[in-house]
Amino acid sequence: MTFDAIGIAGSSLTVHRKWLDAVADNLANVNTATATSGPAFQARYIEAQAGPGTSGVYVAAMREGDATGRLVYEPGHPLADAEGYVRYPEIDLNEQMGSLIMAQRGYQANAQVVDRAKTIYEAALQIGRP
Repeated sequence: MTFDAIGIAGSSLTVHRKWLDAVADNLANVNTATATSGPAFQARYIEAQAGPGTSGVYVAAMREGDATGRLVYEPGHPLADAEGYVRYPEIDLNEQMGSLIMAQRGYQANAQVVDRAKTIYEAALQIGRP
């Protein structure tokens, strides 16, 4: 049972780490401008799925957001087109910050599960020792 807890929590740690990586990438590129002739930065989203039985979770897919982005009128920007528009990614900062908090808390909770399971395992090894 202890090893199951470590395995399940460990798989969740991996999913939450990948989720944190995706959110950090999205936040880092929220203000990345591109020319209107090219695609905008595409936000990354992690899709997690339960493993078979009680084997934990895994990343089923990483999907990307819309490459259309949003056009902003900035005639002084070096990437502006002839009409003065620049393309920015369609990333909701509030949504990303909420995802960041959830992913961080999930990671912390699963790290505590691994730590407690390790403590229980170490205590079990001490049973019967003089």
